Amino acid sequence: MPTPADIGDKGFLARAEMRRTIYLDNNATTPCAPEVIEGILECLSSDYGNPSSSHIMGRRAMQRVEEAREQVADSIGGDPAEIIFTSGATESNNLALLGVAEGGEPSRRRILVSAVEHKSVLVTCSILAQRGFTVEEIPVDHTGLLRVEALRARVGPDVLLVSVQAANNEVGTLQPIGAIAQYAHEHGALVHCDTAQVLGKTPLCIGDLGVDMASFSGHKMYGPKGIGALFVKQGLAGSKVVPVLGGGGQELGLRPGTLNVPGIVGMGIACRLSQPRLDQDMVETESLRDLLEDKLLALVPGAKVNGNRAARLPGTSSITFPGVPADALIANVPEVCVSAGSACTSGAVAPSHVLLAMGLSRDDAECTIRIGVGRFTTKEDIETAVRLLSSAALALRLQVQ
Repeated sequence: MPTPADIGDKGFLARAEMRRTIYLDNNATTPCAPEVIEGILECLSSDYGNPSSSHIMGRRAMQRVEEAREQVADSIGGDPAEIIFTSGATESNNLALLGVAEGGEPSRRRILVSAVEHKSVLVTCSILAQRGFTVEEIPVDHTGLLRVEALRARVGPDVLLVSVQAANNEVGTLQPIGAIAQYAHEHGALVHCDTAQVLGKTPLCIGDLGVDMASFSGHKMYGPKGIGALFVKQGLAGSKVVPVLGGGGQELGLRPGTLNVPGIVGMGIACRLSQPRLDQDMVETESLRDLLEDKLLALVPGAKVNGNRAARLPGTSSITFPGVPADALIANVPEVCVSAGSACTSGAVAPSHVLLAMGLSRDDAECTIRIGVGRFTTKEDIETAVRLLSSAALALRLQVQ
């Protein structure tokens, strides 16, 4: 059987591509919707002016930007004036945390985050810790759900910011953001939420969340890569949230740089498309995910699903196959695109911090894959993936034994 090292071999890749590829990694990225591609191409060919220019081409480009800003705002029930375009959720997370730290009250030097946040939040927090802030990670239970009582015990008048993701990118667990925001605001702290995995996948009303800032990503919801947005509640930009880059003063002065008009247009179209079909997408992806889980659990003894099965993203599945290394499983099923439940850091594979925070052992964390069902996944895809993954898992387990 192939090893993980074979994945980099061109011949191996060519052989894999000759088979029909089944894409089940929609948490990592989604394919662009056809309408999104059409809109981007039209923008590249016709509305290529710099939106900061005052001539007709610049004004046309800015008109496209503002139309997209309204589409993004409509998809979250917000105001277009509260939408700041960025290069993606990673930049939005950085801008939110660093911008608040720069503009925050000197007496507030503590930042609270969940233990299962995306690396773009945790790494940024480590930078703030080096700058003298105290960063505390709030634990989660075995399903990945934040221990709200632990958060309440730690919130106080010296807390500057609370940052908790709406849904985990690895196991899909949904967090009670409304309650978290309420507890934080009682002590005057600001609240940021990474909603990259939620937009376009589950209902999202920014008013109901009650947060001060929220990060979004275009490529997680059938839009293009390299574009995202940060919701900043009115009145905060320039006062409690300040820019961290110098430049031309675009986007209310918070995010300088020439706007990525084609990407912005694409994200706007993706947001517009997601709303009327949201319920349909949720029902279909959840049904296919459940079918996949039921079949894999029946075929592979000892397999188990991670996450909060009562409150998670409809298309997300984290499955542990004890005794079956995830990287070996992925290498042996090249025609099925899934992710390992571990992250590659500086060339060394380390167990997922999310799974470890949930109480999984290192061995189980290294035997976990993440499957992301999406809008374009079919029942045939699921049935084929189940057959290939289960067969490979059983064969690998025999080899290990």
